[in-house]
Amino acid sequence: MTLRKFAAIVAAASALIAGGAQAGEPVDKSVADKLRAAMEVQSTGLKIESVSTSELPGMYEVQFANGPLVYATAKGDYFVVGDLFTVSPQGYVNLAEKRRDGMRLERLAKVSTDDMIIFAPEGEARTHITVFTDVTCFYCQKLHKEVPELNKRGVEVRYLAYPRAGLGSPGFRQLASAWCADDPQDTLTKLKNREAVPDNVCSGNPIAAEYALGQELGVRGTPAIITESGQMIPGYQSADELMVTLGLK
Repeated sequence: MTLRKFAAIVAAASALIAGGAQAGEPVDKSVADKLRAAMEVQSTGLKIESVSTSELPGMYEVQFANGPLVYATAKGDYFVVGDLFTVSPQGYVNLAEKRRDGMRLERLAKVSTDDMIIFAPEGEARTHITVFTDVTCFYCQKLHKEVPELNKRGVEVRYLAYPRAGLGSPGFRQLASAWCADDPQDTLTKLKNREAVPDNVCSGNPIAAEYALGQELGVRGTPAIITESGQMIPGYQSADELMVTLGLK
């Protein structure tokens, strides 16, 4: 093969890649059905939620329902579990985590603010964070003491409930008591200050649904902070640290 022919083949291949579907876009139903037929193994009980294009030639992003994101071959006979990175002049970029950022935003957009306990700035908010919290968690209590400073700096704090010990636990009842209170903000603050609050578990409270959402989004501990861009920050950060993370002065 001559150098000219080789160059022409490379150029043609590059044009096909450039003109193809963008990564993260849904695939044809026939492709998704083929992957489901191959990968939904009965013994695992896993079901495929979505199939989309990926940056890897010949590979697809396959998201299992309540399971991992994997990269599978077109036949579904091989797949890789783990994060996909790209190398840029600025460093390594976790493409899989970027996908998860978008998924978190999509899920959170379906949660009514009426089902959150919100601490808002007096003026216009510069940004917001969504925090999965538990009143029995020391670092949740510590983060809550930073809320007035965050509000002062224009950050709205939206709380969702995540009882670490599970549904029916004392933490669950305390969280429900805050969400069911006439003054949820004051009650949540009292509980995080370790003040006694009578149980008040009302019917129709959103604690179980928010706990399930947290598990779906990959929350493994509290506090779990999700930024306005969908980035998850596991664990505590001070107000000063959060402002740096959020890119705000």
